[in-house]
This record gives sequence, structure tokens and C-alpha cells, in this order.
Amino acid sequence: MSINKLALIRYKTIDDCLRNRYRKWCLEDLIEKVADVLYQLEGITSGVSKRTIQADIQVMRSDKLGYNAPIVVTDKKFYTYGEPDYSITNAPVNQADVEKMKEIVGILKQFNGFTYFEEMSDMIARLENNLYRTTHQGRNCIQFENNRLLKGLEHINPLYQAILQKKALLVEYKSFKATKSQQLICFPYLLKEYRNRWFLIAKGKKGNLLSTMALDRIIEFQELSKEKFIEHEGVDFDQYFDDLIGVTKTEKDRANKVVLFIDKYNAPYVLTKPIHHSQKLIKEDENGIVIRIDVVLNFELEREILGFGESMKVLAPRILASKIRQRLDAAAKSYT
Repeated sequence: MSINKLALIRYKTIDDCLRNRYRKWCLEDLIEKVADVLYQLEGITSGVSKRTIQADIQVMRSDKLGYNAPIVVTDKKFYTYGEPDYSITNAPVNQADVEKMKEIVGILKQFNGFTYFEEMSDMIARLENNLYRTTHQGRNCIQFENNRLLKGLEHINPLYQAILQKKALLVEYKSFKATKSQQLICFPYLLKEYRNRWFLIAKGKKGNLLSTMALDRIIEFQELSKEKFIEHEGVDFDQYFDDLIGVTKTEKDRANKVVLFIDKYNAPYVLTKPIHHSQKLIKEDENGIVIRIDVVLNFELEREILGFGESMKVLAPRILASKIRQRLDAAAKSYT
């Protein structure tokens, strides 16, 4: 059962009232008290209806939320708890809820290795400990891709905080092609994950183009409190990567119409797991299928195509077909 925030506030307020044994609470008193609390906490001035409070009491009495609250009516008018020490905050968690929480903890533990938030580790540990005391731990039934040897994961949380707080950074970075590292002042905008590898999208203080830095190539970085953070105007980062496979792109790059043939043996894989969300089926016959995707021509696209080997052929554009042919020729020569 889905519960919204206002309903929880109402339940808690009714619970506080019924726990107060020094006062008798009729329905009108509960309505007035709940309305006051909603105004104080949420600024709601419309009050609350009699029907809503009556429905809340029925929910609290029932097993829908696991409360089973012993709410009784005395003198045909006043509401109270039949058990003096009862509170919905003390209600035990039912077995179904425990099983659900166990599943959630198993999933969260796998994300925990990335240290998205420092508080997450403590929270998961506490929740897991409480669940362990309630039930025996079973095996985890879901696994996410996780490379424990990958470098740079320790940078995720501080970089995430720098993006949130809009902090300029001094980054020491060494690309694969560079012979030595270099330092640059940059403004971070986005963290992007691709195939279990993380990248920082930022703009250097010098120049006006976005750059993509692999976190495993960042040696170290520090915040520059006195450096003014500069926003990057004109880019919607929620859609910036929509027209490509991977992360390699400049702002000047535009999507190309890429037409691919896939043989009949591998066609089902491509149809059930599209290479890109823009994928469209153009033709299908006894030999295979022809599809179209609209993406930027980059290294990751080439690697995706090469991964299919002889079962995929580039029909367009010509420049991409030529590049793939050259790489396949070079690969073949390495075996002779």
C-alpha cells in the first residue's frame, strides 16, 4: 500500500493524541489537532475532513500498514488506545516487510562499494544489523556488474559533492596518451558511468569546450574555494549523451545516420537488446536484418561494431565502413 507524506503526518498526530491519557479525545478534537499540525508543518490551511480522519483510524486499526492499533471508543464518544503502552512507532515489522528490506539491503550493498554518499555505508550497516537480529540472512539473488579492481572509485563521492555545491577544482590528470600528468583548473558538471567505468564531464578555465576525464586517470584534485564557479550555458546535460554510444563526444559533434546489417543468427540479440535507443528496423529477410541508428561516430561505436565480428557489416556512412574495414584488416594481419 502506498502512503504519502501527509497521511503519515496524520497517523503520527492521531497516535500522539491517543497516547496522551490525561485528556479525552473526541473525533472533533482529533480533526482540530491534525489540522493544526498540518498547518504548522506543511502550511496547509484547508484543514482536514471528518471522513479523512475516520478513514485514518480504520487504517490504523487494520493490518494494511501492520499497525493493528487497539483503538477503542469509550462513552460512545472518546477515542483512546485499549493498551496504555501502545504506539504505532512501537509496532513490530511483519515478516513480509522484513523480506522486502532484506532484498533492498542486498541491492544497496552492491552500490555501497562506489561510496556515492558517505552516510550510505553507515545506514546500510545499521539496517543490515537490525534485519540480522530479526531473521536469518539468505543469499543475495541479484548481482550488478562490479569491477573491484577499478581505480578512481574513491573520487566519486567528493566529485559528486563538488558538482552539487558548484566548486571549482584543481585536477591533476594523466591521459593514456600523455607521457606525464598535467594540472588544470576546471568546473565539474556531470558524473557519467559507461560499462562500469566512470567519467567526469567538465570545462577547463582555459578554453570553452567540454572535456571528458576518466576517473581512473585522475591522480588527485582539490577544491578551489576562491575560484568563481562558471556555469556552462547552452547544454542540457540530461540529453547531452542521448545521441551517442559511450562518452566520447564534443559539443560540435552531430549524430550520423548509421545503417548496419546483422546476420540472421545474431539478429535476435540486436532486436531484443537494441544497440541504441534510436534503433529502427529497416529490412528483414532470410539472411538477416538491416537497422538504422542515429549516433555520433566515435571510438565506442567502432568497438561495439567490432564486437559483433563477421556477423555485422556497416552499410553507411562510407567513412565508418572504411574505418571498420581498416581495423579488421589490421586485426587479421596481426594473426599472420
